[in-house]
Amino acid sequence: MAKKKGKSVSFDAMVKFFMHSYHIPTKRDIEGINARLERIERLLLTHTPAARRAAAAKDPDKQSAETASGAVLAIIRRNPEGVGFSEIQVQTGFDEKKLRNILFRLHKLDKIKRKSRGVYLHA
Repeated sequence: MAKKKGKSVSFDAMVKFFMHSYHIPTKRDIEGINARLERIERLLLTHTPAARRAAAAKDPDKQSAETASGAVLAIIRRNPEGVGFSEIQVQTGFDEKKLRNILFRLHKLDKIKRKSRGVYLHA
């Protein structure tokens, strides 16, 4: 009895099937990923921390109106004799962890000084 011959499959079709089933990226996939990476790198370069700091230095009041750090800094500025942690928490409504992180960051940037434990002054 003669064997029935099936449909012949081209070599290219076998390679494509193999690449697809083993999740091997094609040249087109890699070019798409590279295009996305370039777009992300351009965004990162335009929004560097140095550029943000320069913008904040030009207009310090803008930071105080828009950010949580700015709100905390504004409260500390209004109290030249110093303000306590609990008072800042009451005025801002921030939870303890968020407020501690903000105070740590402001102290690290030399925007505030610690008068004593839990009491902060404008630098």
